[in-house]
Amino acid sequence: MMNTTRRRARACGLALATVLTGMAQAVAALDLALPTGARETVSRVNPSGSYDLPIGAWTEGAGIPVAPLEGEVRRQAWRISAAGLTTGQVLGPLRDQLLADGFDIIFECSARSCGGFDFRFGTEVLRAPNMYVDLTDYRFLSAKSPDATQALSLLVSRDAETVFVQLIEVGPPGRPAVSVANAPSAAIPEDAGDVVSELERVGHVVLADLDFASGSASLGEGPVQSLDAVVAYLKANPTRRITFVGHTDATGSLEANIALSRRRAEAAEAYVLAQGIPAAQIAADGVGYLSPRATNLTPQGREANRRVEAVLISVE
Repeated sequence: MMNTTRRRARACGLALATVLTGMAQAVAALDLALPTGARETVSRVNPSGSYDLPIGAWTEGAGIPVAPLEGEVRRQAWRISAAGLTTGQVLGPLRDQLLADGFDIIFECSARSCGGFDFRFGTEVLRAPNMYVDLTDYRFLSAKSPDATQALSLLVSRDAETVFVQLIEVGPPGRPAVSVANAPSAAIPEDAGDVVSELERVGHVVLADLDFASGSASLGEGPVQSLDAVVAYLKANPTRRITFVGHTDATGSLEANIALSRRRAEAAEAYVLAQGIPAAQIAADGVGYLSPRATNLTPQGREANRRVEAVLISVE
């Protein structure tokens, strides 16, 4: 297996290296749009350089399979200040833009599936403070142009409320550079807190701004910031699926409370569906008072137990 992996890596590397150094023909420029507020931290060009493009995950014994490329190498990085914006919400639209331009995705992974620590320290990363990688929260992809005259990698990670993006591209000298501009993307309202990051980190999150009176399933009027964050997250990640789970305090019978908790979850579901999210991405259920987060012996505890949680049930 190890020898097969290494042979594949060498074969891919030789094929790409030949066209990248030997075909300086005119090609169309690639335009990528980062979320609004992205600020470039570094940009370097080596007219005659090399780059080991990762084309697979790290494995023990074989390491990281790479395609060794030679040509003009550009290295760039950006910082994006955006509370609640996830690495998936940044990389997803960039991947879609590459596919729309005819690029083939060679390899894509997230922290654990990449190989975690070993992948991070086995691949090229620009130095801090230009680029930062959280070992538990990063995403990577490598891709090549439709005519195989250009190859690139994208690495996205975050630190607290800042997202970092690294782009390394290789091609023949004189080709148009990848154009990266600020443009609207799947943004998260800045005051939505860490709803989405908490959802991806632990798999569920309490939607704290959904405030239900005792016996009520009404969301009230006006926008709901946590649900708006969920909407943006699902639009940017169409393969994600979420279930809203309603909860109640312990006042009344279990049967009545399960019905009430389900209506609370369905109210959240209806809000999200009304903003254009496909029904296949959303579900709703209720468990009544069977999963309290606080004691039901105090008014404060009962209030805390009247809630809706978003549960991430699919990351495919």
